[in-house]
Amino acid sequence: MAIHKSALFTGTNDSSYEKIPDSAFDSLLDVAVIPEAAFVRMLRLERRRTERSGRQFMLVLISYENFHANANVECILLDHVVAAVSSVTRETDILGWYQHGTILGILMTELGQASTMTVNTITKKISMAVQQTVSPEKFRNLSFQFRLFPQEIEKSSGSNDNHIHYPDLSRRHRSKHSSGHLLKRAFDIAGSLLALTAFMPLFLIIAILVKLTSRGPVLFCQRRVGRYGKEFNFYKFRTMYTGNDPQIHQEYVAKLIAGNLDESNGVYKIVNDPRITPLGRFLRKSSLDELPQFVNILKNDMSLVGPRPPLPYEFERYQTWHKRRVLELKPGLTGLWQVEGRSRTTFDEMVRMDIKYAIERSLWIDVKILLQTPSAMFSGRGAC
Repeated sequence: MAIHKSALFTGTNDSSYEKIPDSAFDSLLDVAVIPEAAFVRMLRLERRRTERSGRQFMLVLISYENFHANANVECILLDHVVAAVSSVTRETDILGWYQHGTILGILMTELGQASTMTVNTITKKISMAVQQTVSPEKFRNLSFQFRLFPQEIEKSSGSNDNHIHYPDLSRRHRSKHSSGHLLKRAFDIAGSLLALTAFMPLFLIIAILVKLTSRGPVLFCQRRVGRYGKEFNFYKFRTMYTGNDPQIHQEYVAKLIAGNLDESNGVYKIVNDPRITPLGRFLRKSSLDELPQFVNILKNDMSLVGPRPPLPYEFERYQTWHKRRVLELKPGLTGLWQVEGRSRTTFDEMVRMDIKYAIERSLWIDVKILLQTPSAMFSGRGAC
C-alpha cells in the first residue's frame, strides 16, 4: 500500500536525506495506517526475502500506552506521530500497527548493507521529527525501537527484544489458533506420562549400567536453545566420560554448519569420538540416551515432535534462515529429520526438513513420525 509523504528520503546513504520542509508540520496528513494483521504478514514476507537476498531492512517501533486516547481532541497524538513519520520516510516504506492501539510499526525495506551511520541518521531523523510535532510531555511517554534484520549480533538469550521481528510467532498471534496448540500440548503430556510409566523398568536398568560402567552422574544436564532462543536444561543419560573437552564438538559443529565436512560424514556424527563410553555408543546408536527428555516435555520445554534443540555455541553460528528451526516451533524428542535423514543428511538438509515440518505440521503428521521413530531408533539407521 503506497503512503503519500510531504518529503521523502530516497536512499540509504546519509546524503540521500532531503531537508525536511517546515510546511511538513503545518498540517496533519491523512495517511493510511495498515491494520495489525496485514502489517505483521508483510513483516513476515520481508523476513523471507531478506533470508534469501541478504539485503537488510529496518523495523521501527513507536510505543505509547494508548494512541486512541483523547480521540475527541481536534489534533490527537496519533495524527501528529503519523504526520511526523510520513515527512521523513520514503513512499515505499510501510506504516502500520505492530500492536493495534499501542505500537506503531514502520517497515523500511531495501536498505542493502546499512552502515551504523545510516542507521543513526534514520534514528535521529524520525525521533527529531516526532519531537517537533508533539508536546514535551507526550514525547517523554513515547518509546522508540530501531532494529535491523538480520541483526549483526543475535544472542540466544530468549529476550523479546531479540525476536522483535517475529510477532507472528508470538503468543499474541498464536492465540488465534489456540485449539491446535492446546491439542498438541495435551498430546505431549499424555504421551510423556505414558512413556515414563511404560519405560520405568528400562530407566532403572540404564541408570544402573551407566553408574557401574563409568564414573560420574547417571544423567547429563546441558543448556540447549528452545523456542524464541530461550535456553533450558536438557536431560540425557550420560554417554561420555566426565571431564571431557567440548572443543572437539565445537570445532566439528563449526565445520558442519559451514559445509566443510567430508560427504561421508553426517549431522553430529563424529567418527570414533574418544569422549564416548562403550555403553554410551550403544545408547546413542539406539537413541535410548534420549529417554529422560520426556521430563523436558512435561516441563513444556519440548514437544514429542519437533526440531532437535541446538547448543548455544551452535545457535550462534546459524545463518539467518537456519534460526527458523528454533523460532517456528518448540524443539522435539523426535522429528522428520530423525525418521527420514538423521546423520545421513547435511546440516542444511536437516534445517529444510525442520522447516518443512513447521509448515505442514498437524496431529496426524506427529502420529506418523512417532510411529516411525522406534524403527529408526533400533535399526540404528544413521544414528549418531
